[in-house]
Amino acid sequence: MNALSHWTHTHFILGKLLSIMKENDRTITLFTMVGHATFHLYEMVIPLFVVIWLNEFDISAAVLGAVVAVGYGMIGVGALPSGSLADRYGSKRLVVLSMGGMAGGFALISVAPTIWVLSVALVLWGAAASLYHPAGLSLITRGTNQQGTALAYHGVAGNVGTAIGPLAAVLLFTVLDWRFVAGLLIVPALIGVLIASRLTFDERREISSKKDNAVANQPSGLRKFLERSKMLLVGGFIVAFAIAMLAGTYYRGVFTFLPEILADLPVFGSVEIAGEPIESSQYVYAGLLLIGGLGQYVGGKLSDYRSPEWAISGVFTTLILISLLFPFFADAGLVATLVICAALGFFVFMEAPIHQALIGKYTAADIHGLSFGYTYLGVFGLGAAGASIAGIVLTYGGTSLLFTTLAIFPVIGLILAGHLIIRNQERGEKVVP
Repeated sequence: MNALSHWTHTHFILGKLLSIMKENDRTITLFTMVGHATFHLYEMVIPLFVVIWLNEFDISAAVLGAVVAVGYGMIGVGALPSGSLADRYGSKRLVVLSMGGMAGGFALISVAPTIWVLSVALVLWGAAASLYHPAGLSLITRGTNQQGTALAYHGVAGNVGTAIGPLAAVLLFTVLDWRFVAGLLIVPALIGVLIASRLTFDERREISSKKDNAVANQPSGLRKFLERSKMLLVGGFIVAFAIAMLAGTYYRGVFTFLPEILADLPVFGSVEIAGEPIESSQYVYAGLLLIGGLGQYVGGKLSDYRSPEWAISGVFTTLILISLLFPFFADAGLVATLVICAALGFFVFMEAPIHQALIGKYTAADIHGLSFGYTYLGVFGLGAAGASIAGIVLTYGGTSLLFTTLAIFPVIGLILAGHLIIRNQERGEKVVP
């Protein structure tokens, strides 16, 4: 099955499944799918540019890692105000603004003459990107009846953007200058803005009829924010938040320089197609992200049938082993390298829906929106330190030390997940392993 027929088949199946949903649910789902795919398209294409920027701006991995970390960190910094703005002005405006802002960030990237201008462009992109997740997820929880189904499609769309963005960039890099590629990448966001702007739906369909919707009907403001934060930042949520932050740090640390790491492996060389050199490692990176989509699907399904505490413990254990074994597999030939890369992509993305389920379990229903804000502050904001950590370790220690260092984060996450399991068992709560 070629790529076109595969896409046509997937689009047909998706259309049939979405047709089962109610009209408002279906429209909101389509709207958030567009926004989520756009977000992850840009997020995962930036590491491919990192390989080029190292030479273009003649800087070290440590310096560039810090620059990229600031850009990614803006996603988390903006998460909390995004949630509050969505409550006040609605999610649709923020999601559309987010896509337009991300396009603007890449427009500036395409003409950046210095590392300082590039830094500003990445900050602009990160600030715009920060608007998406709290607004998009709160839209689903407030406006849809079939929330589980909507979230499932939302996740699938994110995986599509995750895989297609880097693959398209790799293909474009073979024939075009990186600046022109960055300029062309503005197009998907502009198309997304056009599509999203034309969709109409009731953002608060599922909460407007609920008499007990106290939080939504209370006035906003700093005092209310602090009161709600006090309700949230206690007990199990703090531990779940720390787990999500550790996962985000590992995620960012791995993927920021992964294309550069793969390019340096002797098993991956340049091949010439139509007179143009192509780095095979870039296709491995794109394939790794595609496998990650399968991992996210499995993680979502697993969290439905097993407790998120046990599920994430299993994933963290596997990530520890993958991190420690990666340098050895990378030196053991092409097949071993492809196997460890596939395992890395599968289990890193498998973790995401599980920690989302964990956050939901330890959060009161009426403050889920704020919990999304805090969670993405941890995952994308504080977790952005992973890019800087990776850059410093790569500069002064190399690939083996990098993966050994990154293994520390799932180790701590595993300890925290174990704490939650023991805590629940002591309270007599049933935890399905």
